[in-house]
Amino acid sequence: MILARVIGNVVASCKHPSFVGHTILIVQPIDEDGNAVGKSFLSCDAAQAGPGDIVLVQQEGNSARQILGKKEDPFHSVICGIVDQIKTTE
Repeated sequence: MILARVIGNVVASCKHPSFVGHTILIVQPIDEDGNAVGKSFLSCDAAQAGPGDIVLVQQEGNSARQILGKKEDPFHSVICGIVDQIKTTE
């Protein structure tokens, strides 16, 4: 799983039929301190997240399809949780 921050929405008037009814968000991977790491990417939202939320993202096709419920759909990344708090021990 990847810790990320939602940085935007994606709006598409023409899309693959499997994406109809799903919200697609832009997420930026972050470290435990909230600093950006790596490149942002698109993720299908299964947790009703929104811009600014810190989320857990599953970025693996089979897991994403299992969460969304259709094994034939071309999903690669899914937001599966909204983080309330990050606590680290050192």
